[in-house]
Amino acid sequence: MSVSTADPLVTEFQKIVARALEEDLHAGDVTASGTVPAGTQGRARIETREDIVVCGLSLVSQVFATIDPAVRCTFLVEDGAHVAAGDNLAILEGEARSLLAGERTALNLLQRACAVASKTSAYVSQAAGRLRITDTRKTMPGLRALDRYAVRCGGGHNHRNDLGAGVLIKENHIRWAGSLEAAIKGARDYAPHTLRICCEVENLDEVARAVEAGADALLLDNMGDDEVRAAVALVDERAFIEVSGGITLDRVARLAASGADAVSVGALTHSATAVDLSMLMER
Repeated sequence: MSVSTADPLVTEFQKIVARALEEDLHAGDVTASGTVPAGTQGRARIETREDIVVCGLSLVSQVFATIDPAVRCTFLVEDGAHVAAGDNLAILEGEARSLLAGERTALNLLQRACAVASKTSAYVSQAAGRLRITDTRKTMPGLRALDRYAVRCGGGHNHRNDLGAGVLIKENHIRWAGSLEAAIKGARDYAPHTLRICCEVENLDEVARAVEAGADALLLDNMGDDEVRAAVALVDERAFIEVSGGITLDRVARLAASGADAVSVGALTHSATAVDLSMLMER
């Protein structure tokens, strides 16, 4: 998997890199400027210290292209590849000061993206093709485009990107609307016909009411496995069924056998722990 120059993601990644470099280099690199002679040439390799799914290589090249277009980036794998601890992901060659200036920013972004992709891949593997694994809007602020891309690299799917991308009626909307039925009707009357009306439900009574009110999709919130199976039988294919809340890795296989269509997992992005990568340099 890769990002082409024509992909709209390129613009989003450029913004992410620009913000990250502004944080780290707005006053320059006083350490490298004082210790490394100008013009010194160097070579670096990015190595993983754990088994991962690779994601975010284009951000590495964007980081160094922004700092110093003369830096050469050679990637040894592609986004979406499964690699083992000890494998090299990239070789970088250029002025040593430039390599040092981009090291932390490149690694920070790459470690984050690989973490999300790797976590997603583990969930997708448990689903075994019987259940769609999707992300949520619980992404790192400012990094949503990267987080969503990483989910796709890991074999998962994206939920709505923002509040304008889809109708998802939740408990607070129902509270303000006055009832579940009123919320569904209001959303149906307001939203374009191209948007599916999805309603969060917390028990079997709400499942029946939401289907009767005309919801196109149901979000089963924090329901146990037995309740999920009962909801699937009750809906009887009249609505798309998504399960959310308490979706642990060991639970995915059970949900895949329940007949539900998808699970949304906030942990893919809000609890992804940065993978262990290093940039090893030599003269």
